[in-house]
Amino acid sequence: MDAFFLKVIPIILAFFLGVLLKQLKLMKKEDAGTILKLVLSATLPALSLLSILKIELKSELLYLPFTAIVIVFLIYGIAFWIGKKLKLPQVSFGSFIVGCMIMNTAFSMPFFMAKFGMEGLARASLFDIGNSFLIFTFVYYNALKYGDNGHTGKIDWIRFAKLPPLWGMLIGLVIRAFNWQVPELGVNFLNLVGQPTIPLIMIALGLIFAPKLKNLGYVMTAIFIRMGIGLLLGWLLTFILGIEGMTRTIIIASAGTPIGFNTLVFANLENMDREFAASMVSISILIALGYLPLIIWLFS
Repeated sequence: MDAFFLKVIPIILAFFLGVLLKQLKLMKKEDAGTILKLVLSATLPALSLLSILKIELKSELLYLPFTAIVIVFLIYGIAFWIGKKLKLPQVSFGSFIVGCMIMNTAFSMPFFMAKFGMEGLARASLFDIGNSFLIFTFVYYNALKYGDNGHTGKIDWIRFAKLPPLWGMLIGLVIRAFNWQVPELGVNFLNLVGQPTIPLIMIALGLIFAPKLKNLGYVMTAIFIRMGIGLLLGWLLTFILGIEGMTRTIIIASAGTPIGFNTLVFANLENMDREFAASMVSISILIALGYLPLIIWLFS
């Protein structure tokens, strides 16, 4: 068996461990929020900082956040047009369009780590800067617009600025820019804190997993836009820009990631169609368990 898939299988098993823990009532779906908060606040920033310290900085890396932004806006136009054709109720249309736009980059990072190591994680993190920027600005604006809370909220720019993984990358870039040396103690600490990131993400996704067959046609349409058309757009951008190698693989695979769990967060916050959002996230993750490792392997 290919060495990549030998690394991928334990990652997939960690997802099903989360499902099992929920079925045995040892953990609850709500626990996923706490786990992901820990990942976002501590383990992922440490891993992001460490990956930036080890990456070989190249000019082509500037394409990564840029391509993420372009992909989200293109997907928005496609999802808006198809969503209007489907004549969905406003709250379902909101979940539909938000789900299509949010790339679940957290899901892809364990697989990039398995294939490319720390350098792959660093490049995926740079791609996620563009993705996260739009999630907490343009995507959240659409959740406010189509939600059923009866108010016109404002975009929380401060929330984006406070993202710990973003600060982890920025600190790493500053250290690299000034050619500072991080003491061995610091590197060991970052390694220790960052190591649990991959299993924690997959276990949390397993806890969130709750597929339902209601509105299955609409759910599969959203998944096709997010993962199928997204993948095609990622490939087209790398072709147009002449991007090759690892960066090309990361852009294409990231563009085809499943629907992000922030879809559930925004559906709850702004009173959109929660059940529809949960089905989109769950079913897309299940498909991606086999689909995404295959895409990374093929394009590598």
